[in-house]
Amino acid sequence: MKGKIHSIETCGTVDGPGIRYIVFTQGCPLRCKYCHNPDTWKMQDGQDADTEDLIQDIVKYKSFMQFSKGGVTISGGEPFLQPEFIKDLLEKCKANNLHTAIDTSGFVSIEKADPVLDFVDLVLLDIKCYNPESFKTLTGVPLEPTLQFAQHLAKRNIPIWLRYVLVPGLTDVQEDIEQLAKFLATFPNIERLDILPFHKMGEYKWEQLGYTYELTDTLEPTQVEVNKAREIFLKYNLPVH
Repeated sequence: MKGKIHSIETCGTVDGPGIRYIVFTQGCPLRCKYCHNPDTWKMQDGQDADTEDLIQDIVKYKSFMQFSKGGVTISGGEPFLQPEFIKDLLEKCKANNLHTAIDTSGFVSIEKADPVLDFVDLVLLDIKCYNPESFKTLTGVPLEPTLQFAQHLAKRNIPIWLRYVLVPGLTDVQEDIEQLAKFLATFPNIERLDILPFHKMGEYKWEQLGYTYELTDTLEPTQVEVNKAREIFLKYNLPVH
């Protein structure tokens, strides 16, 4: 099965448990203002890949992944833009007894995602913001599909690692964080919640691509600001790391 990918990382340690082989797929329907990989947005900018070639390379690292209780993570871009491609790759990974994870925005068609989820052990879910207006401003798309996808993962009891990027002036409103924490507190399948401080390491890519980066003057959050968000999530007994 052929698809479009952006890049590969063979020994990642931050996109799921253990040492992981990470496939970054090409194409994304979101246009997040803080995106550090805007070069993944357009499908035509990717490189051709075949799942058979990928799995042959993946199994070379199998001993490292299994020793560290790691596995394979499909990231992006947005992996679910290529559901048949990633399903085929994940199916091959499971046939090789490898742990599988998908990093997604949740802005997906549940109907198309469901067959893929049959081969997924863990979902790294990014909920950018809980305020619908702020979410639309930040990403260019509506919030509701992401919330529906999260609820669907709960129904299927698929473990979630939740990621929340803290952006001063956009996603640091305490009332919005509180509402998100209340929403997440009802989920039995959230294994971990990471607060990711906003950074501007991808700003140069926007300039190279001729895009306007709107957050040039936005400061990175202080540790005090991160701790405030952390305390809100902890108040609802969420597994903050």
